[in-house]
Parts: sequence; C-alpha cells; structure tokens
Amino acid sequence: MSTILLAAIVGIPLAWHLGITAFVYYDAGRVGLEPARKWAAIAFAVPIFGFFIYLFERSERDYDPESDPYKGNNFNIHPSRADDAPLPSRGDDRTGPDDLEEPNGSGSKGER
Repeated sequence: MSTILLAAIVGIPLAWHLGITAFVYYDAGRVGLEPARKWAAIAFAVPIFGFFIYLFERSERDYDPESDPYKGNNFNIHPSRADDAPLPSRGDDRTGPDDLEEPNGSGSKGER
C-alpha cells in the first residue's frame, strides 16, 4: 500500500476526530458545560458517540419551561382515541371513563 494512501486512510479520520474533540472543548466552555476538559475527553475517548452525547447534553441547557407544552404533566389525547384508555395524570380531576367528554363537548356516551 502506498504511503499517500495509508496517510489518507489514517490521517483524514484522525483529523476529523481531533477537530470534533477541539470543537467540543471550545463549545463546552462557551455554552457553560463545565469542565470543558471532561467533555473533550469523552468526545476523544468515545469517537463518534461521545460527540452525540455532548450534543444531547448541550441541548438540555437550552430548556425553557415556559415554552414546554408538557409542563403541567398532562398530555392530550386525540378525540378519536379518547374512549380507548382514559389515563388520568397528575392534576387531572377526572375520576373515571364516565367523566370523559365527547369531541363535541356533550359529555360521555352514557349521558346522551
């Protein structure tokens, strides 16, 4: 195998790997994920997955509870599926399936 081909096969992925590690080190200090050396070590020790771990942790720093649609711990069920599984959640004052409303707001099927 020629030296140029061997250098390309080894050098290009190594350059990418070191570039990603340098980016993680720089960005972790800028974003506030301290210590930045720890995140650079994770990105270096676990080549591809370490970078994705960093990205997922970085995205958690941007959480805004005011814009979270699931903040109240309730979830919305599509009206066509409302009778399938009435699962009350925290803060929900329904006692059972009889308290469910139809999509037109007329109450449960038993009240009609």
